[in-house]
Amino acid sequence: MKAAVAVPVKAFAQAKMRLSPVLGPAERAALAAGMAERVLSAASPLPVYVVCDDSGVASWAAAHGARVISTPGLGLNGAVTEAVTRLGTLGYDRVIVAHGDLPLATKLAWLAEAEGITLVPDRREDGTNVISVPSASGFRFAYGPGSLHRHMDEARRTGLDWRVVRDRQLGWDVDIPSDIVPAEITW
Repeated sequence: MKAAVAVPVKAFAQAKMRLSPVLGPAERAALAAGMAERVLSAASPLPVYVVCDDSGVASWAAAHGARVISTPGLGLNGAVTEAVTRLGTLGYDRVIVAHGDLPLATKLAWLAEAEGITLVPDRREDGTNVISVPSASGFRFAYGPGSLHRHMDEARRTGLDWRVVRDRQLGWDVDIPSDIVPAEITW
């Protein structure tokens, strides 16, 4: 099976605004870039595509060896859907969508071996940090608060086998100040 990793990345200058009570703009941008770099590394040895609508992020991605899928004006759900569709047309059978704010991300390649759909929730069992889908599945992405349950419903709708896998490293994302805790996070 031919698989790729798609990493949606928001403009670093606009990333992690909910952390503004504890981090200034430059610190938030550095944190966002550092976490995204960790996710790119975790994608190895699979090809990685950064999904973005920002020229600065596109340049950063290219400098880090990633290919870029530009998706201006589509929002997160539209951008991810577009990326999965494009990767399918490039011959990838499976796409692993891994968000760029996973500071403990390690290996993602194991998700390429799964049949059907794999959902990896955040540690709060609310969001969906990683989704592995067949590119031709027609999966409809529905990120935002409560996305795990929407994605479970969507997985059922496709009729494919699916599973939820809880993973400590992939389940840790950074959205609010209390998320910046693990000693393993160093930039």
